[in-house]
Amino acid sequence: MNSGFGVFLICAAAFIFVAVVVLLRTAIRVLMQYERGVVFTLGKFAGMREPGLTFVIPIFQKLRVVDVRIQTADIPRQEVMTKDNISILVNAVVYFKVIDPKAVIINIQDYMFAIRQYTQAALRDVIGNAEMDFVLTERESIANEIQKIVDTETNEWGLDVESIKIQEVELPAEMKRAMAKQAEAERERRAMIIASEGELKAAQNLSTAAEILGQNPGALHLRTLQTLRDISTDPSEKIVLFVPSNVADLVQQTTKKV
Repeated sequence: MNSGFGVFLICAAAFIFVAVVVLLRTAIRVLMQYERGVVFTLGKFAGMREPGLTFVIPIFQKLRVVDVRIQTADIPRQEVMTKDNISILVNAVVYFKVIDPKAVIINIQDYMFAIRQYTQAALRDVIGNAEMDFVLTERESIANEIQKIVDTETNEWGLDVESIKIQEVELPAEMKRAMAKQAEAERERRAMIIASEGELKAAQNLSTAAEILGQNPGALHLRTLQTLRDISTDPSEKIVLFVPSNVADLVQQTTKKV
């Protein structure tokens, strides 16, 4: 009889010890520096807990821990129609943080899912009101506009949107080919303009040189000798005829006499 009673006492003591350990583990909580605690007593909001060691009353109180660090939410690639009826694929990422742990627990059920869905809707609206060229060249402006829309709505949820980045904009294959042809045509046009400008500059320089040489016969003779020297260095077969510079004057005088 005494032996059975002793076993009962040992089992009861072990049960009480385990229960006390479980209760203490539930009652004593440690919050990290980047965490905040929201306490509910019998289902009602009872206050906030700061980082460090904190206590809650088991069974009667419940502690919800909220991470207040900057978090990221990936917006999956989705098809969006621009204002000029071009279908493009866009994906983005949202950087945000919790600024009101009480609101993020009480006002919204799943803030991560909610901010993804709302950003997707805002992205469709903003890009749908812009033309394709603007989307490709002004990504930052579009991202800032989306951020303003999302940030205004999520303030009531206790969130602050730090920034939104559009990671990739993918065009249809036929649009890529059309843009490649346009870029090639633009490069050819610029090459033709540069070549024509070079020819015009060369013609102007030749005209100026001819005018200077015409005003100075000695310079013309020197230029002729230089040309002959350059020709003589060419190993190809050729015949060079040296004509005196005054032949034209002699022919002109003879013609007048006749």
